[in-house]
Amino acid sequence: MREQQRITVICGHYGCGKTNLTLNLALEAAAAGEKVTVADLDIVNPYFRSSEYGGLLEGHGVRLIAPVFAGTTLDTPTLPPELYSLFEPESGRVFIDAGGDDAGVTALGGMHALLEEAGYDMLYVINRYRVLSQTPEEAAALLGEIQAASRLQATALVNNSHLGVETKRQDLLDALEFAKRTAELTGLPLLYSTAPDFSLQEGEALPEGFKLVKRYVKFLWE
Repeated sequence: MREQQRITVICGHYGCGKTNLTLNLALEAAAAGEKVTVADLDIVNPYFRSSEYGGLLEGHGVRLIAPVFAGTTLDTPTLPPELYSLFEPESGRVFIDAGGDDAGVTALGGMHALLEEAGYDMLYVINRYRVLSQTPEEAAALLGEIQAASRLQATALVNNSHLGVETKRQDLLDALEFAKRTAELTGLPLLYSTAPDFSLQEGEALPEGFKLVKRYVKFLWE
């Protein structure tokens, strides 16, 4: 089994749920007594970003780095100095919430050499129920674009297929073949599938291979 790295990058298609997963992973690590830093590198989407949950993170002792990028066409390797602290051991466990698609991960391109040197895990989050990534072929093609833009290689898949608050246990099970086929096409291991905490009714068991995640990210009207 591959040794877990100190730095984890979370990437994926717009709306796949990577920010909520980032929050779950960071808060779990903090609850386990680890020193944790979250970096929000989403330069495209002004909503559903880790930086929108600074109070939640800081309330659990998690440091947040949320640099502000001008526009959405960042093409320079120059990054805010604070980001380079991620490569210092004092930052503890690091979770990087990358932007959606190839445009959103552009900022990572300026850090790829440092990430390669330090070692990293890159989780590619997939969601069968999101437009433009509803087939294994679409999800695999999108990963290729993300890897080219970031100059990084994904190390594992996380199946985060859900339908928001309407999600039921069967919806989770129905997405398993999609996840397995995407893993085959990309050559990546399927790390786990997620089950939102609201998706299981009383008495329903968590399916094997699933990780229960809390819902922190909510819609603007909630």
